[in-house]
Amino acid sequence: MVLEVTIDRLGAQGDGVADGPDGALFVPFALPGERVRVEPDADGKHADLLAVLEAPLAVEPICPHFGVCGGCALQHLDEGAYLAWKRGQVVQALRSRGLEAEVEPVRSVPLGSRRRAMLTLGRNQDGLALGYRRARSHDLIDIEVCPILSPDIVARLPALKSALAPLLGSKREARIGITETATGLDVVVEGVRPKEAALAGLARQSISLGVARVTVDGDSLLPGAPPEVRFGPAAVRIPPGAFLQASAEAEAVMTELVREGAVGSAKRIADLFAGLGTFTFALAGSAKVDAYEADEAALAALEDAARHTPKLKPVRAIPRDLFREPLGAKELDRYDAVVFDPPRAGAVAQVQQLAKSKVKRLVAVSCNPATLARDLRILVDGGYRLTRVVPVDQFLFSAHIEVVAHLER
Repeated sequence: MVLEVTIDRLGAQGDGVADGPDGALFVPFALPGERVRVEPDADGKHADLLAVLEAPLAVEPICPHFGVCGGCALQHLDEGAYLAWKRGQVVQALRSRGLEAEVEPVRSVPLGSRRRAMLTLGRNQDGLALGYRRARSHDLIDIEVCPILSPDIVARLPALKSALAPLLGSKREARIGITETATGLDVVVEGVRPKEAALAGLARQSISLGVARVTVDGDSLLPGAPPEVRFGPAAVRIPPGAFLQASAEAEAVMTELVREGAVGSAKRIADLFAGLGTFTFALAGSAKVDAYEADEAALAALEDAARHTPKLKPVRAIPRDLFREPLGAKELDRYDAVVFDPPRAGAVAQVQQLAKSKVKRLVAVSCNPATLARDLRILVDGGYRLTRVVPVDQFLFSAHIEVVAHLER
């Protein structure tokens, strides 16, 4: 059955939403105001876009793979409408929890600024491919152009594909994580157990490929200097697969927002879910910082960098699983400010303790507006005032948005 419908709005994942025969109908790559021809799936909730008949907000996509590749959802949306939609995601999440805060305009990052990508290496009908999944499919799209990725990563993709191919062996696919660092690419290969000869061949090519390290099935090859990233004055040697913000430019924006919200006259700050020290070292320029993190490898890297970075206030790296053992209100009361940047699920247990504490200033960083709004509601109910909310568009043309929020009591 083919239908003609008008797209009313964008859904939470960036799909166009129209009124269908059985309720809301989600149409990937369709935009608000468009009159489109679609073919609904059997579930009656999703539809394939067959033709666009009217397109008041559409612009020319910047990538030749757009509409086929599943990596981006909204390259074809007018910039003003796109940024308004991203901001609206945050506004709606806050309102759903009864929070009426002023949400600032979205801080965006430039094209070509993404330094981290998770790709798939495998075989498709055209041969060997290194890239992303086709939209709404498990099929693999070979990528040699990607405007959101760092140009240095994109330039190396063809050579990396050839060099990594022998690792597949008889396997159909492998997951390939690529991170751009100050000393070269950090490559993590998952899902294969290659033969020694294949690993040796890759090691011989790594330096010419600009690869600082390759980690396969947990074992690392280090042909050159260990991968390093800089957080302010600190050079941090990152463990394989460690979490890193996707864009250094977005990281810089968030770091400055964290400093503005946390530092002030603070002399002692807790950095919760500190990771490698993304915010720790910026805060330690003017205050003592206790960095709490459950990942032992990340914490060791943070601690090592703190020892070798001059002119910092004291930094303590403290191992602690804040999901299982959150800091209690009395423990928190020793700090003038607390920064917390949990995973997407948020930090309910820790936030409940913060709500009972006497800490004057809080900064929340989140990649999930829904769980952030839930956590902010707990803090506001505990007596905090939400003073600032800033969205940061780190993941261009996707449904994802980072948010930094300031609170005071």
